[in-house]
Amino acid sequence: MNINYSKDPKKLAKSNQPFKRRLCFLSVKICIVLFFFFNTFLTLNAQKTNANYRLHIRRTTSPVTIDGKIDEEAWNSTDVAKDFFMVLPEDTGKAEQLSEVRMCYDDKNIYLAATFYNNPVGPYYVESLRRDFSFGKNDNFLIFIDPFNNQTTGFSFGANAAGAQWDGTMNNGSKVDLNWDSKWISEVKRDEDKWVLEMAVPFKSIRYKKGVKEWGINFSRLDLKSSEKSSWTPIPRQFPTASLPYSGVLVWDDAPPEAGVNFSLIPYVLGSANNNSNENTTDYETKIGGDVKFALSSALNLDLTINPDFSQVEVDQQIVNLDRFELFYPERRQFFLENADLFANFGYDNIRPFFSRRIGLEVPIHAGVRVSGNLNENWRMGLMDMQTASDDKTGLPSQNFAAVSFQRKVFSQSSLGFMFVNKESVKYPEDTDEFQELYPKFNRNFGLEYNLLSYNNLWTGKAFVFKSFSPDDSGNGFTQAANIEYKTQFWNFGVKEEYVDKDFRAEVGFVPRNDYFKINPFLGYLFYPKKNNTLLSHGPKWTSIYYFDRDFKKTDNLNLLQYYLNFRNRSSFVVTLINEYVELLAPFDPTGTGKPELPTGSKHHWNALRMNYGSKPQSMFTYTIGGRVGGYYEDGSWFSINSELGYRFQPYVSLSSVINYNNIEMPSPWNTSEFWLIGAKADITFTNKLFFATLFQYNEQTKNFNLNSRFQWRYQPASDLFIVYTYNDLLPPFDERTHSLTLKLVYWFNK
Repeated sequence: MNINYSKDPKKLAKSNQPFKRRLCFLSVKICIVLFFFFNTFLTLNAQKTNANYRLHIRRTTSPVTIDGKIDEEAWNSTDVAKDFFMVLPEDTGKAEQLSEVRMCYDDKNIYLAATFYNNPVGPYYVESLRRDFSFGKNDNFLIFIDPFNNQTTGFSFGANAAGAQWDGTMNNGSKVDLNWDSKWISEVKRDEDKWVLEMAVPFKSIRYKKGVKEWGINFSRLDLKSSEKSSWTPIPRQFPTASLPYSGVLVWDDAPPEAGVNFSLIPYVLGSANNNSNENTTDYETKIGGDVKFALSSALNLDLTINPDFSQVEVDQQIVNLDRFELFYPERRQFFLENADLFANFGYDNIRPFFSRRIGLEVPIHAGVRVSGNLNENWRMGLMDMQTASDDKTGLPSQNFAAVSFQRKVFSQSSLGFMFVNKESVKYPEDTDEFQELYPKFNRNFGLEYNLLSYNNLWTGKAFVFKSFSPDDSGNGFTQAANIEYKTQFWNFGVKEEYVDKDFRAEVGFVPRNDYFKINPFLGYLFYPKKNNTLLSHGPKWTSIYYFDRDFKKTDNLNLLQYYLNFRNRSSFVVTLINEYVELLAPFDPTGTGKPELPTGSKHHWNALRMNYGSKPQSMFTYTIGGRVGGYYEDGSWFSINSELGYRFQPYVSLSSVINYNNIEMPSPWNTSEFWLIGAKADITFTNKLFFATLFQYNEQTKNFNLNSRFQWRYQPASDLFIVYTYNDLLPPFDERTHSLTLKLVYWFNK
């Protein structure tokens, strides 16, 4: 007998599920688009929030000596920025720790003098003398400068109470990229009543538009003794003090002087010895190369690199890998980090059309060029082109990598972006179909992106679409995603949706997963006890992440229910309940140790509990400790403990360690899997110009032992001597040992 399932209610409901999910997914997209239009309308005529906070800066004709004393005549006639506002732990009144800031300038430099009173008298807390310190672990002062007054880009300078410098470029309204280094000088003096900072920033070290007499500016202070963060202008405590939309105005008595010719030559010379114990060979290498920096205008810079070397870059910190997809490791090479937001900020963390670590990690880079900066107060531009060498051993041809990005500010703080990425293989050793399949001739990505930031920072969002092009159809796909988020002092909620086509390919990007739809809503709330001297805030947060295939069939989901406790001394505790479902899309070893793989299509479901506590940063001994207990694949269990311990003899020595233990219990043939990850680091800062750091890592999961030691002497501003030793040991069954010793000298010539 034939049965018509279309009339069976249960079968009919089941057959309609993909349609319902498509409808739900479309509804989420429509809601996000409506929110975008709504917030865009709100920002059309928005004014700068703190435009009434104005600090006048005047030219000085008397000399200023940077010695941390503030006894020059130039400081007697300046305006004073004082009466700072408290941001944390409360944002409803003036700061209790008093601060005063003065500024002036001459033909070459911007000068700043700041006094930070210590009331009541107490100890200062600093991590070390190393440049670009961790903000939350140091008594510090930072200045945020917005020369274009566009509330999105700028520069940041500062110092901690021991004199360590901080500098970086700013993007996206509040993010600071500390990988940018520039020439400037500062000096700190302190006694039990106060600490004093003097600094001089050359006009050549920053970018600004000719003739503009009003810049955005703000000042931030963190005092760990009182756990107080303060700002010259009022800022809601849910936002960082780096938020340019909440900055005040720096008013020049005359247009800032032109920087003049700005040309830098940064050559290096290097010698290294590399030993392979297994082959009993030692290779010696000498290398010469360098960078050229030239200011095309006061806001646009040209960078050239020839035969670049990155041997002084810190090694990656190892992690336990129990993920089904490729892990992300951050870029650490200097050339790719300056103005990196113009390239790296497109897309999401897991959908990146451009990821610079795809360039030149396995083969040398011959040369590269980059043009980046501001065309005017509304337009930014980034152009990059890199040429890599070929590899005769693997057959990898020489390749060219190019990226172009433009950003246009729209409304008060939002932006519209365009990006094009091209990877082209040249000089094929053999032009066969098999070879082109292994190393495609080209891969290109083209896309548009809109970044939403409301005038008051409460609403943020992003929407983008990218299309890939390759010689064959398997690389001709597209991706699209959007999100919207609302964040106040109490509420935080939003939703994100993503789609990645199975044929979307970004060979110069980071897209670890293809062929899926994703929906990710979240909702959180914070309570602020009014009469509690210990607890600052607490509250729950719910997060759900659902993945679907092209037929809108659910393949996996993750549900998190968290509760946060934030204490006034800046310590924190969070507990998380986990509910997870996975249908494997490919064979997978759940232990990451080379044991048998679970089959494609197998389904797994478990619950777990995770907890984490971070101690207060004021203590000489600091730590975070956490763990996970609960289910795992094949009705197994996974128990883990992780900790980070630190002790400092401030400001000269900082010791830290990472300990991670994992125990996985599963039925045969996996049985018990147990492994440790142990790391230890000693960071010694003899002065703010002389550093030594050594990092030891042992990963039992990957059978790897690694040691990296680095000595750095900054003998002139932005000029360094490096001595780097690296030892890497792949333990049995791999059994391979390598040693390397590198001496590198860098000098910065500047005109």
